Amino acid sequence: MRLNRKSFPMLAVTLLATAAFTTQGFTNGFQTSTAEAKGSSKKDATWLAGDHHVHSEWSVGWDNSTTPPTRIKGGDAIYPITKNAQMANSYGVDWMVSTDHGGPNHSKVNLEEAYPEVLKAREAVPGMILFYGMEFDTPAADHSSLIIPKSDQESQTLYNIESKFNKRDPYPTDPQRDTESNMIDALNYMKDLEEPPVLFANHPARSANADGAWGQDTPQEFRNWNDAAPNVSVGMEGAPGHQAGAINPDGSIDPKGSRGAYGSFPTMGGFDQMSAKVGGLWDSMLGEGRHWWITSTSDSHVNWRDGGSDFWPGEYSKTYVKAEKTHADILDGLRNGRVFVTTGDLINELDVTAQAVGKSPAHAESNGNRASIGETLNIPKKDGSDVTFTIRFKDPNAVNSHGDTPKVNRVDLIMGEVTGKVENRSTASNPTTKVVARFDESNWKQDGEYMTITYTLKNVDKDSYIRVRGTNTNELEPSVDPKGEDPWKDLWFYSNPIFMNLK
Repeated sequence: MRLNRKSFPMLAVTLLATAAFTTQGFTNGFQTSTAEAKGSSKKDATWLAGDHHVHSEWSVGWDNSTTPPTRIKGGDAIYPITKNAQMANSYGVDWMVSTDHGGPNHSKVNLEEAYPEVLKAREAVPGMILFYGMEFDTPAADHSSLIIPKSDQESQTLYNIESKFNKRDPYPTDPQRDTESNMIDALNYMKDLEEPPVLFANHPARSANADGAWGQDTPQEFRNWNDAAPNVSVGMEGAPGHQAGAINPDGSIDPKGSRGAYGSFPTMGGFDQMSAKVGGLWDSMLGEGRHWWITSTSDSHVNWRDGGSDFWPGEYSKTYVKAEKTHADILDGLRNGRVFVTTGDLINELDVTAQAVGKSPAHAESNGNRASIGETLNIPKKDGSDVTFTIRFKDPNAVNSHGDTPKVNRVDLIMGEVTGKVENRSTASNPTTKVVARFDESNWKQDGEYMTITYTLKNVDKDSYIRVRGTNTNELEPSVDPKGEDPWKDLWFYSNPIFMNLK
């Protein structure tokens, strides 16, 4: 079935100057990485825009009148992989993952037909860092982006995973494929590969029936996946694709169209409720100390100009990774959360740094110990510590693909405690998480297109984390997106967290 707007299945001036925390040992069982352990300080690392969820004509349809069913090229998504790469390049994308989803014996389609087209696209668009992957038909869940490390064996690696574990690949259908035990087996297999892939849950709450009424993807599953393979299952789409669902081919707004094809419970500022709600599921995961990152994608099948509900890769949504422009370092950045996301080109750079401050000997030990997005800051445990955050973002004085020059209206600093593993694995809230500071243009220093905010949190004496969010709107929190909303008027960016570990 070709995806389009009509046929697709419905499936947030400072508030607080200080934050007080009591000591909590960082013994939750999850590994954290200190700032100096990661690659964001590499000499040639820059913010590279990308998209890890892009479909081609090899997201096929199926003729079920034959035995086995016969693939119908272009039956679901319609563009060649080279076309996707060319359009992504034209919209400022540096890296892209080709992610076609499956069906009966689709592993063979991927291996014999899609992969050769990936190789051709790499030759045709040499400036694009193009990954081979797929939209994994996740056992006992919805879909996931599976990103395969580039190697001479990448096609065989994906074939082995898809043919062994993808729930829709067998013919006849095998009910045992669509079980969580099969998903855990898949993750155990993937994490032990010499070069493990990376997996992000796609549109995680698209099938939710209401606020917190989860559908195919649940908090329990995410915890189980991350426990089984923390180097593979590392996060979820914060902002799903299909954001052009309310745009007609002539550019007018369809009052009945919805963003993200989220039918039962809408997106919030274009973001999935699992990410958009302060103190919600994402913060619950972070509150366990989990390295659980969010991304933003196009989920491109059919562009809105051609009657679909999608933007081209990079046309509206971008996932930025701090990395050198190589397959290996970009994948490392995704795996380790050196990532921020934005819609509508609201910003194109975001650096957040944290550093403990003070003059006592204990504080002096941490001088120079800075942490950035995706990293962990070790700070003195005795008597707590003040931590200074520097937020530097680029608000480009340039038009986006809609012809607008959106401006950041406000930036929020969000903080939560890290309290260890939850007893109830269905938990989807972190009551300690709150917006601790809000900033507008009166609070930042401007240097051309760059804005800098400096803020100090007092007496941080609990293991915790911070993350940053910004918007061009006046909304204190992202509201539920109504049908017929123009996505270009409701733009947000989100950073991934910095953890703070008391030592």
